[in-house]
Amino acid sequence: MQDRKSRKWPIAAAVATVLVLGGGTACSPDNSGGSSPGAGPSSNAGSSSSAAPSKQAAPVSITTTPADGAVGVNPAETPSVTATNAEIKKVTLKPEAGGEPVPGVMSADGAVWTAEAPLAFNTKYGFEVVLTDSAGKETTRRQGFETVLPANEANAFMYPQNAASVGVGQPIDITFSEPVLNKDAVEQAIKITSTSGQTGAFYWITDNKVRYRPEAFWAPNSAVTVDMQLFGVDFGNGMIGNFNETRTFNTHNTRLAVVDNNTKTMQVFLDGQLVRTFPVTLGEPAWPSPSGYQVVVSQHEKLPFRAESIGLSPGDPDYYEPFDASWASRLTNSGVFVHQALDGAVGALGRINVSHGCVGMSAEGAKYFYDNFDAGDVVQVLNTEAGPVPIGDGYGDWNIPWDQYAGQP
Repeated sequence: MQDRKSRKWPIAAAVATVLVLGGGTACSPDNSGGSSPGAGPSSNAGSSSSAAPSKQAAPVSITTTPADGAVGVNPAETPSVTATNAEIKKVTLKPEAGGEPVPGVMSADGAVWTAEAPLAFNTKYGFEVVLTDSAGKETTRRQGFETVLPANEANAFMYPQNAASVGVGQPIDITFSEPVLNKDAVEQAIKITSTSGQTGAFYWITDNKVRYRPEAFWAPNSAVTVDMQLFGVDFGNGMIGNFNETRTFNTHNTRLAVVDNNTKTMQVFLDGQLVRTFPVTLGEPAWPSPSGYQVVVSQHEKLPFRAESIGLSPGDPDYYEPFDASWASRLTNSGVFVHQALDGAVGALGRINVSHGCVGMSAEGAKYFYDNFDAGDVVQVLNTEAGPVPIGDGYGDWNIPWDQYAGQP
């Protein structure tokens, strides 16, 4: 806020008689030519000089960031005060509703004060600035501003959780509470490192969801750190990130199940070694199992299966009665699981496909898979009539060629 203009006072010119001590000068009038050396001035001259005017202090002012009366201020903005024609003696910046002052530091010349801590969301702040001008006069200036309202706060939710142990196929999944338009700014605010030294790329599924994976599966038994410094980041449309958080998760050993429709088998590889082979039944022709890489999303000892969840109603030729699946490991959001086949399908294992897209196994096989695989572990399905799982249906990230994944426009 600009300071009010100082009132202008006219300065009268003082006329003073010059007192000459000793010989005359060109600036001194000759007093009738008859004065003796050392004589005083003529009685016609003034007997004294008027006092010199006192020096007026220049008008003082301050410039603040944020400006006085500003609203919707990003709480990551660094408040500051700059004084003109004055020294800053003290600055108090605190919430108007009460609370601790924001700490700050003064420049060596006392002209600039800068805050040293971030602000809070949805808060009205008041500045109180005490100044001293060149004449030593002290004045106080007061200003205020308001930070971003709750409606403009943006949050994010990441999977895996902190300290989680996951399979080598687990992409990093971040879901934002608000659409992200400034994607480059958000990506730059998220730093991802791994003890294996692997680097990766972001892939935006929607404006609210982004994934990150390396070119190849994560190295086994490594740690991945995700440092999200999103506080104050502008997502676009006036939405501002409201947190900073660092998470680290670990990968366990490599676990891969290869399901081949030609042989109707699942081969289980642990750390690259084949350890078990089980017969399976896959999706019948009307409901072929998706091919390509799939990642275990979640696991359930018992899980209700309902035909309605895949769009079937009583009377449909493919409708089935409700049942609870045992040892169910989810592979896709659309309903593909590894699970124990129903009693009536046990005879189909290793021979024909009778499921609605799931990988049906014996009780022993489904429980073995349930016990030995976990979230992030990989299933590769070969030689089915269906295409690969898309990226948004579970974690189909590994089915996108790396140059397309890393080169997303």
